[in-house]
Amino acid sequence: MSRDVSIGAAAKASGVKVPTIRFYEQIGLMPELPRTDGNRRLYGPEELRRLTFIRHARELGFEIDSIRTLLVLQDDPGQSCGTADEIARARLAEVELRIASLTALKEELVRMISECSHGQVGQCRVIEILADHGECQHHGGAAHAAI
Repeated sequence: MSRDVSIGAAAKASGVKVPTIRFYEQIGLMPELPRTDGNRRLYGPEELRRLTFIRHARELGFEIDSIRTLLVLQDDPGQSCGTADEIARARLAEVELRIASLTALKEELVRMISECSHGQVGQCRVIEILADHGECQHHGGAAHAAI
């Protein structure tokens, strides 16, 4: 495999910033590459694919430890994909919980705004509800998980 792409070109090709690539190398998500006589790392197609994989996984909200596991799985394609499926299912559950939390938060904000008389601040329901958490209809519920 030819390694002939500088870290800057690798960053541009993969959509991952140079400091992030260095961070991924420090934490072991990217392999430590040999250096040229000029002390430069050179990246090849395999490293670019790996960077793109990591970037996409991060965009989907996967945590570093999950990405590390997924990379190990990717490096050994003959094994069962059960672990990858479990990781994806766990991420989906997190997303669904977040959606429920944001939906409850949205409903609370809509209610606060709809109860506002658009008069003076002294009678503003938005201010009253924010000042007294007991006024919140989702007190202790899903709306707080979004915070």
